Amino acid sequence: MAAFGELLAASLARVKAVAQDNIVQGRLIGRTDRERLLNKGWLTPIIRGWYTLGHPEGQGETTQWYASYWHFVRGYLAERFGTNYCLSPESSLDFWLDQNNVPRQLMVVSASGGANRVDFPHKTSLLSWVGEVPQEREPKQGIQVMPLANALCRVSPTFFNHDPTSAEIALRLVEPAAVARYVLDGGRSTVAGRMTGAYHFLGDEVAADIIETGFKIKGERIRKTNPFMIEKPLLGYKTVRLRSPYAARIEALWQQMREPIIAAFPSPPGLPRDSCQYLAQVEERYRFDAYHSLSIEGYQVNYDLIEQIRTGAWNPDESATDHDQRNAMAAKGYHGAFKAVCKSILAIFEKTSSGAVIERDLSKWYQALFEPSVQVALIGASDLAGFRNHQVFIRGAAHVPPPKEALVDAMDAFYSCLKNETEASVRAVLGHFIFVFIHPYMDGNGRIGRFVMNAMLASGGYRWTVIRSDRLGRDQYMAALDIASSQHDISAFVEFIVEEMAVDWESAD
Repeated sequence: MAAFGELLAASLARVKAVAQDNIVQGRLIGRTDRERLLNKGWLTPIIRGWYTLGHPEGQGETTQWYASYWHFVRGYLAERFGTNYCLSPESSLDFWLDQNNVPRQLMVVSASGGANRVDFPHKTSLLSWVGEVPQEREPKQGIQVMPLANALCRVSPTFFNHDPTSAEIALRLVEPAAVARYVLDGGRSTVAGRMTGAYHFLGDEVAADIIETGFKIKGERIRKTNPFMIEKPLLGYKTVRLRSPYAARIEALWQQMREPIIAAFPSPPGLPRDSCQYLAQVEERYRFDAYHSLSIEGYQVNYDLIEQIRTGAWNPDESATDHDQRNAMAAKGYHGAFKAVCKSILAIFEKTSSGAVIERDLSKWYQALFEPSVQVALIGASDLAGFRNHQVFIRGAAHVPPPKEALVDAMDAFYSCLKNETEASVRAVLGHFIFVFIHPYMDGNGRIGRFVMNAMLASGGYRWTVIRSDRLGRDQYMAALDIASSQHDISAFVEFIVEEMAVDWESAD
């Protein structure tokens, strides 16, 4: 009789063969394989007849679901509607803007099937209804969406009020001629007035004139209305076509969040007169500062893992020796990175631009953080070259970091914001938050983010601040970061930082 490991491996191999991006339709697998893998946690139900195939350690975590979400939606919509459907204008805009967050509710219009709401894991859902499916639609990552111009023109006017950041980015991304063609061909004068008013508000007179001139040629007048309710554009009054929605969102978030930070933060003490004394105090706090950040990766089944299970080589628990070695290398790397950060702070005290120091030295901090792991072959040297080359997902978080293709643009925007910011408090809080929001590395993002925060606190003379999991708790810290990422509300995070700054160092001992 075959050993259970061989039976499990055989089931995994058969199911893996019919899975599409680790999404499995129940009708394609046998009952025995399904029950065996469900029992051992390798299959996780999504809805009736659909499963994710993933490592048991990821079962019940948002990470596995968020990693699989769009793969599932693509297959589910194709199975249910073929290509005779389209995402709503709002959901289409989310796709074009690449916000990278899994939506709480995806909205779909289809030619058949009736109105229906389907609940997915982790409080997500899909709402579909029967309606006129737009003829002009296109597949984006295998999902039928409206063209950007069409979606922008078809969203409700309240969209500009409820999500002005996305509306502004969309207007700066879309080709104005495409907007003009859509409103002119359909005789949509009311929409044309809204688009013209929006472009005037952004200071893009050229784009507004394209639409107005087209209607004048037709002999029609349009009534301009500004759909925005905010006082001024987040990206300023300028005529600019964006290349990357990611860079634009980072700049917009920075401008949106800076005033609440300034209001909540104590006044900066200013650069210390005795830099050596400041760094000596930092050194005294070193052992309390080694807060280990989370490592984020989605759990995926591969054939190497199947073979390990078949041969009995797979052990779900790490060996004590390997675990201890990883801990030792992490501690050694943290100390090396800490020393590199102190050197950067010294450069800041010598009145070098703090943002420029971060841009120059951040990769050195990252390399120091993982140098010991390279030396003992826990990771390869090539892993320290540049940014991550895979998608990452943050366990328990609604926010999904930008894809690897967006990292250069996103980090350029991050450095630009740091260098142009005049307030040390903003550089500290948003230096941490935006860096983690981007998540440019496969590992170490939390530790590097807190190093950025403390280097920027030093640039205003604030003391080195330890974010401790034993007082307010890791969950509150991570929840505040996730609220800032997914809801664009920085208040909980800045409050958390200010409270941690106020903790007495002596009592922390």
